[in-house]
Amino acid sequence: MQEIEQLKAKLAGSGYIAETDLATVIHLCQCLQRPLLLEGDAGVGKTAVAEALADLQQCELIRLQCYEGLDANTALYEWNYQKQLMSVRLREREELTSRHLETEIFSKEYLLPRPLLQAISTSAPAVLLIDEIDRADDEFEAFLLELLADFQITIPELGTIKATHKPTVILTSNATRDLSDALRRRCLFHFVDYPSQGKELQILNSQLPDLDHNLAKAIVNFVQTLRQEHLKKIPGVAETLDWAAALLHLQTRDLKNSLPQIEATLGCLLKTRADLELANPEWLDRLNQSQ
Repeated sequence: MQEIEQLKAKLAGSGYIAETDLATVIHLCQCLQRPLLLEGDAGVGKTAVAEALADLQQCELIRLQCYEGLDANTALYEWNYQKQLMSVRLREREELTSRHLETEIFSKEYLLPRPLLQAISTSAPAVLLIDEIDRADDEFEAFLLELLADFQITIPELGTIKATHKPTVILTSNATRDLSDALRRRCLFHFVDYPSQGKELQILNSQLPDLDHNLAKAIVNFVQTLRQEHLKKIPGVAETLDWAAALLHLQTRDLKNSLPQIEATLGCLLKTRADLELANPEWLDRLNQSQ
């Protein structure tokens, strides 16, 4: 479809190289106004989708980073207790009923919006990134269902707040735990895999235009081969970009004769002690020669 190809070109202009299937589900996410769940290993470019969309739409990117123990108050809203207390003390001499005072201090003036409330209260459509939802607890995941289904949030003291503009919602998951069927049912889904050789080369050329083309091909070939090894943490696209930038900074011209530079920059690719211990000169030379 022409619309899909146009979207791919626009995303590329914002620095994200998307294949047709991903561009299609992004297009449907926008047309159907449904959240999009992107699942895949860390470092394959899930978060970058939301960043590219915000850049493409020239709108605000609102990010909620999930973690174990994340609760509704942190993600949704908090009351400005200091301001409320100050208001109570200032009005102690006024003849206000406790009911009237409670109504006043639990108003929007004393509300501190957090990412979820911000996303549905913006004056213009925004992109809401709920990053690494699999790190949050089941209870928080259940809390999200109202927002994802109806784009509204209920605050006991104020009532239900409906979205002034529905945000584009991107959820990411590294699949460290199973997500509920209820959450998945409310989302469109796409699995983001490690890029093909051709796509990864496109990404390198896009992000590092000063990188020699032959060196870029050698870097991609090396990383693609490295991913076939039994590693504890497989390097993603982010690691490929870091490594390429490091080699560029060290003025590396080719990989075949650059074993010292490869050894010196392995920290860009390998992120665990166990993986680094595999990287003896013979192992690296075998990977290098397999290109």
